[in-house]
Amino acid sequence: MDLDPHTPVVVGVGQAAERIDDSDYQGISAVELAAAAARVALVDCGADVGAAVDTVAGVRQFEISGPIAHAPLGRSNNYPRSVAKRIGADPARAILEIVGGQGPQHLINELAGAIVAGRSEVAMVFGSDATSTIRHFAEAASKPDFTETITGDLEDRGPGIEGLISRYTVIHGLVDAPTQYGLLENARRAATGLGPTEYLRRMGELFAPFTKVAAGNPFAAAPVERSVEELITVSERNRMIAEPYPRLLVARDQVNQGAATLLMSVAAARRLGVPQEKWVYLRGHADLQEQSLLARPELGQAPSAVLAAREALAVAGVGVDDITTFDLYSCFPVPVFNICDGLGIAPDDPRGLTLTGGLPFFGGAGNNYSMHAVAETVARMRSEPGRFGLVGANGGIMSKYSVGVYSTSPAEWQPDRSAELQTQVDGRSVQSVTEQADGPATVETYTVRRDGGRLTGIIIGRLVADDSRFLATTEDDELLTLLTEDDPLGHAVRVRSFDYGNRCFLR
Repeated sequence: MDLDPHTPVVVGVGQAAERIDDSDYQGISAVELAAAAARVALVDCGADVGAAVDTVAGVRQFEISGPIAHAPLGRSNNYPRSVAKRIGADPARAILEIVGGQGPQHLINELAGAIVAGRSEVAMVFGSDATSTIRHFAEAASKPDFTETITGDLEDRGPGIEGLISRYTVIHGLVDAPTQYGLLENARRAATGLGPTEYLRRMGELFAPFTKVAAGNPFAAAPVERSVEELITVSERNRMIAEPYPRLLVARDQVNQGAATLLMSVAAARRLGVPQEKWVYLRGHADLQEQSLLARPELGQAPSAVLAAREALAVAGVGVDDITTFDLYSCFPVPVFNICDGLGIAPDDPRGLTLTGGLPFFGGAGNNYSMHAVAETVARMRSEPGRFGLVGANGGIMSKYSVGVYSTSPAEWQPDRSAELQTQVDGRSVQSVTEQADGPATVETYTVRRDGGRLTGIIIGRLVADDSRFLATTEDDELLTLLTEDDPLGHAVRVRSFDYGNRCFLR
C-alpha cells in the first residue's frame, strides 16, 4: 500500500528475565533488565536505529508505584534516561508513566498517536521489575546498590492513584490487590448463582491452560504446568490469600523481568532500512477508565473494559471471531472473565486467552506485564502474516483498560473514539454510598484478609433502609465462620458505625 508516511509500525520487541535459582543468575537491576530487553528490541528490528530514538517511555516500577513506596536497593532518579543511555540513545523526550497494568499498551497507543501527529518518529517503550532480586537480598549482609543519578528532562506523571484509594477504603482494609479483587470476584460469583466450591473450580479451569503456556515460555517466572486440582486445592504451599483466592490463582509478584517495544513511522522505517517483514501495525486501539469502585452499579463487571475492546476491534475493522490470538490481563480470574463475558468468548476457547502464560504463572509484579504480551503478540503476528492478535491490559481495580489489535496486514492509521466513549462511561448512573452506616443490611460481596494468621472480614453491603452501599470490616467470630466456611452472599447482617469505620456483625 501507498501508506501515509506518518503511519506508525511496531518494528522491534524484546524480553529479558532471570530467576534466582538459575545457574547464571546475576541479580541485575530493573534498569539493566529493561536495557537488556531494549537491546533485544533494537536487534529485532534488523537495522541500526538506536541513535534515532527521539522518545523513551518507561513503565513505573512496582517499588515506586505508591506515594510512600521505597526502593530497598536504591533506584535511578530518571529510569527512562538510565535505560536510554545504556542503548546509546539521547532522546528529546522521556516519560515515566503512572501506575497501572494498562500502562504498556496505553503508552504504545499514545506514542503511536504522537508519531501520526508528527511529534515523534522513533519511540521506545519499556518496563521492568526486579522484585525477586530485591527480596533475595533483603536480609543479606552484602547487597547491590542500584542507586543511579542521571541528568536530563523527565516527564514524571506521578503515581496517578487518584480515584483508586481513599481514606474510606483504606480504613476498611482495601490496601492490597487480592483483597480488592476478591470483592470483585465474589460479586461476579453472586451474579452467576454458583456456590464457592463450584466457582473455585471454574477459576481453576480458566487458569489451568495458562500454566501449560507458561511452562513452555523461557521468560516465565514459574514455568510449571499444573492441573485444575493443584490450582484449587488449599495446602501449605497453596495457602488461601484472600477469599476466594488460593496463592496459585493470584498474580506472581516475585519476578525479574523486562520487556520493550520499538515503534516508528513508516517514513522512518524506510529511511533507517528496517525490513518490511518486521513491520507490525497497531490496527486497533482504545483506552477507557471505569467508574470508581463503590459507584459501580455492578461490582463484578467493568463495562468500560469491554467497551474498549469492542472499540479497538471496530477501529481495526475486525470482529472477535477474526482474532487469532488473545492475551487478556490475568492478575486474577475476574478481569479475564469480564472480557470473556462481554465479548462472548468461552473461557476454554481453543484459541487460548494468553500468549505468555498469564500473571500468576508467567509473572506479573507491578505494571509491565502487558509489554511481554505485546512482544509475544508481535512475534506471533510475524509468524502468521495477515492474522490479528489482541492484547487487553488492565489497571487499578478493574479501573483502566487499554487495548491493542496487531497485524502485519497494512492499513492507514485510524483514530479511536476513546474520548467520546469515556464521556458515556462517566455519564452512567452510579450507586449511592453511605459512609457511616448503621442498621440491618445484607452482604453484597466480601473477602477475608489474612494478616499473620489473623482474620479480618471485609464486606461491601447494602442497607435495608435505603439500599445504599457501604464498606465494613468484621472480626466477629460467627460472621467470620460464615465468610470462610459457607456462602454469605445476600445474608442478613447488622452494621454499626464508629469513628474508625463501620463494623459488621451477624446478630
